[in-house]
Amino acid sequence: MKKIILSTVLIALLTGISSCDKGFDDLNVNPTAATSLNPVFIFNNAMINTAFPASTLVFEEPIVQQMFSPNSGVLAGGNFNVDNRGPAGPNAAIWQQYYPNVVRYLVDVIAQTSGDAKRSNLYNMARIWKAYTFMVLTDTYGDIPYSEAGLGYLKGNVTPKYDTQQSIYDDLIKELTEATAALDATKPTEAGEVTYGGDIAKWKRAGNSILLRVGMRLSKVNPTLAQSTVQKAVAGGVMQANTDNLTVRNDANYKNPVGNIVNSTEAANYYLTGYFVDYLKSTADPRLASIAVRYVGAKSGPEQTAAKANRDPAVQIGMPLGYDNGTIPARALADKLASFYDYSQLDRNRLGRFDVPTYLVTYAQTQLLLAEAAQRGWTTGNAADYYNAGVTAHMLQLGTTNADAAVAPAAITAYLAANPYVAAKGLEQINTQYWVASFLNGPEVFANFRRSGFPKLTPNPYPGKEIKGSFINRLSYPDFENSVNGASRQAAIDRQGPDNLDTRVWWDKQ
Repeated sequence: MKKIILSTVLIALLTGISSCDKGFDDLNVNPTAATSLNPVFIFNNAMINTAFPASTLVFEEPIVQQMFSPNSGVLAGGNFNVDNRGPAGPNAAIWQQYYPNVVRYLVDVIAQTSGDAKRSNLYNMARIWKAYTFMVLTDTYGDIPYSEAGLGYLKGNVTPKYDTQQSIYDDLIKELTEATAALDATKPTEAGEVTYGGDIAKWKRAGNSILLRVGMRLSKVNPTLAQSTVQKAVAGGVMQANTDNLTVRNDANYKNPVGNIVNSTEAANYYLTGYFVDYLKSTADPRLASIAVRYVGAKSGPEQTAAKANRDPAVQIGMPLGYDNGTIPARALADKLASFYDYSQLDRNRLGRFDVPTYLVTYAQTQLLLAEAAQRGWTTGNAADYYNAGVTAHMLQLGTTNADAAVAPAAITAYLAANPYVAAKGLEQINTQYWVASFLNGPEVFANFRRSGFPKLTPNPYPGKEIKGSFINRLSYPDFENSVNGASRQAAIDRQGPDNLDTRVWWDKQ
């Protein structure tokens, strides 16, 4: 009898448990959680994360002698011509920023939209952005993971091979040409993307302007391919105005990394170089008034107050290279300054704000590249006209960045009249202006300086340099690559040259 009772109870319990299981899965699913994510939002995340890391103030900006810090430690790099490696070394910052936060998402977007006729514009926008991203990476490091990059999640490949820079550039030309041509305003235009709001005409001009940049990068290593690529870009149609500028639109939530750091921990540590300030003063360049501020009489960081701020170009004094935090105080006194805090800085309340755009590719840069192409006979048009348009565009760009940095039209006219284009010095003039117009775009100004050899900078005289040559030629690979992808990294080193600051990238022919 007891067995019958027990069996009945057990059956009832099991039946109850079974009935409780019904709907259990539904109860444990969050009804508001996304089951799939629109790839345009993934694309937006990739684009936002393309803003240059603050490490460009450690290497690229000091190398091209526009801004630097006299301090060592985590800020050591181009200011002293030394490498700065480690788990979070500034040499690795672009790599660490772009591969996990940009490349990974772009590869995902491309995989999701490939073959989807309704998302073909998004597919091709992502291809254009991916090409830009990899151009920055390969120009910085040389041979890098490219064809197998970003496939860890999709294909389980966590040790991608390093492709040669030459093969990467060949594919960049292919991708930019195909993707730009395939953009079609008659198809869904992806109004939710944050760069151009789905404006296909702007995307086409951006793609062709990047292609123009790719072509000009090859001017030393393969002039024939450079010329044909330039002509292809021009035929497709490049940027026509500052409204076409390719930017990352920073704000209070997504801060400009450079602006953020010069408004916080490093506010009193970065200064405009003497060479940069003196060059702008020597040509009476009105942009100096937009860029610089000097806290006259400041003896410390806290004394860099609004009351001491002076933006008059006549009083600006750039900090000379070749000094560190132990030797710069005496040099400041010799320059009749109150302290080294008295040298000129990037005005962090105007162009150095945390919410200013990160300019990736601009109309001004594009016009100057066209000026060089015309000077070389690679495209039609007058080099002087392109030159004047490029200089004008950058001066106007400053005002769109921050209204308080605007350059008056009369000042632009006067500057061009006083500093006319001279064909005999064309390449130097064009690329020196490109140097100015690319201020705060560290990766691009560093790359074009290596390619063109202009401006004619005097090597940094700091006595403790680690490089054998006069200037840094590339950044070293991240140390962590040795442990996570050592064999691929070593194959690239064996092929490209020692993993140091002296080794040149493929297109940087002597």
